[in-house]
Amino acid sequence: MKFRGGMNELMRQASRMQRKIEKRREELGSEEFEAGAGNDQVKVVASGNAEIVRITIDPALLEGEGLEMVQDLVVAACNAALTKAREHVDGELEQVTGGLKIPGMT
Repeated sequence: MKFRGGMNELMRQASRMQRKIEKRREELGSEEFEAGAGNDQVKVVASGNAEIVRITIDPALLEGEGLEMVQDLVVAACNAALTKAREHVDGELEQVTGGLKIPGMT
């Protein structure tokens, strides 16, 4: 099977796709994703770059629960926010690549 346009055209297309992926990844980096734990007494916001942006803890939780419980809720909310961000970014990048799993590009 011969590729139409040859290897040069394939390389140009791969380069264009890489630029689209990088541009979309940059755009997604500024988006924020929120998740909560403990009936939303702990809320965490993560960026599309998988960085924690903000943590909010209801003061009533600090009074009513022990430190260990609050720490567990913070970890759970962080993991949920990061998962939400990662799944959204992966889904958006999959649209750019047309569903192709390209090693090193996504």
